Amino acid sequence: MSDPRPPNPTQLSTGLPGLTHHITGHHSNGTATIASTRPATWTTLLNNSLAFNVVYTTSQFPVSLTSDTDLHTHDQLLSSGNLGLVNPNGTVARIVDFAPGSEPLMHRTQSLDYGIVLEGEVEMWLDDGTKQVMRRGDVAVQRGTSHGWRNTSETEWCRMFFVLQDCQKVEVGGKSLGEDVSNAGDVKGLESVSGEGASKI
Repeated sequence: MSDPRPPNPTQLSTGLPGLTHHITGHHSNGTATIASTRPATWTTLLNNSLAFNVVYTTSQFPVSLTSDTDLHTHDQLLSSGNLGLVNPNGTVARIVDFAPGSEPLMHRTQSLDYGIVLEGEVEMWLDDGTKQVMRRGDVAVQRGTSHGWRNTSETEWCRMFFVLQDCQKVEVGGKSLGEDVSNAGDVKGLESVSGEGASKI
């Protein structure tokens, strides 16, 4: 069954449906409502071989939902252009589309990540040589490891949903393992990626 939702205006993956974010809130009497409905906004990187869509962020833990504090903070962070791959002391919910035949970008973030395959088939690469195929519905729990993602299809885009949570420094064998996107070459702008645009450095 085909999906009737057309791609978002800034979306590269024309074979995948467009996305909408529905953010809930409260009426003054405490009953629930939809506070905001927003079409996904995509930021493209690596010569259009992947695209990011930031769904939501939090900047403290536990997060305050009173008076829409979290929603205002999220909007301010996105408009600032200062959101990195990980949000210090908070979380980032992000959807990533990978182009067919794209090669994995090996990287490590200082975070605990949940990566869920939504569409297509993805190969997770680890720096010990492991290559794990993941299919729709499979989940990767990334615990501060060096990893990359490869779309196994030569013709179709694939899509993953990630939740990145800031974590304490990871230490293995007395060595501290921090964020590393050095293999990104001329796209070190991965260090600062927001839903509204990416800072290229």
